[in-house]
Amino acid sequence: MRTISISNELKEGCPKLRLGCVEANVNVHESSDELLTEMNGQIQRISQSLAIESISKIPTISASRKAYKACGKDPARYRLSAEALLRRVVSGKGLYQINNVVDQLNLVSITTGFSIGGYDADQIHGNVVFGIGRSDEPYSGIGRGELNIENLPVFRDDHGAFGTPTSDSSRTEVREQTRRFLMILIDFEGDHILEGALQMAEQFLKTHCQAENVEINIVD
Repeated sequence: MRTISISNELKEGCPKLRLGCVEANVNVHESSDELLTEMNGQIQRISQSLAIESISKIPTISASRKAYKACGKDPARYRLSAEALLRRVVSGKGLYQINNVVDQLNLVSITTGFSIGGYDADQIHGNVVFGIGRSDEPYSGIGRGELNIENLPVFRDDHGAFGTPTSDSSRTEVREQTRRFLMILIDFEGDHILEGALQMAEQFLKTHCQAENVEINIVD
């Protein structure tokens, strides 16, 4: 697995921060009926048991919102991806169906409350550092266009920013041609459930994405 680290600046503001990283060879295609059935079952369970006002109180999401505030970003305006997904589910809108790789990532996210980055690893150049966004730093979010990432936690490689807990970037978007996939679970609280979430991700990747050469690492 490539080298992934956390900047001192971000670690000072978020001292419990850990990153759960999974990298694997995958086959990208439409989600199987089995995966869609699993997704729809979890969507139904969540929508029946969770109120929209309770989403921000989920421990993983609450910790992430506090981290955004510590970095100087408003989590209500720049909503975390896990929170946004859960709000869709609770509002009865379900989840977008993109492809098997992205769909299984979203399933892990709504199940655990972790915001998760999903990247075409072959489009990442050099080592990865998780830091804080700078003023006027260019960033094109998937389905969002230009995104102001100043003070957002952000993943960078040798070519610049490519991921945040709010939105992944167009540059490293998972496409049908993607063969090597990097998935990063962002744990701002040092939560004990991270290890279980990584096991879930590995299982889903192997079952639904024909994953091979799976590598797992926790960065703290």
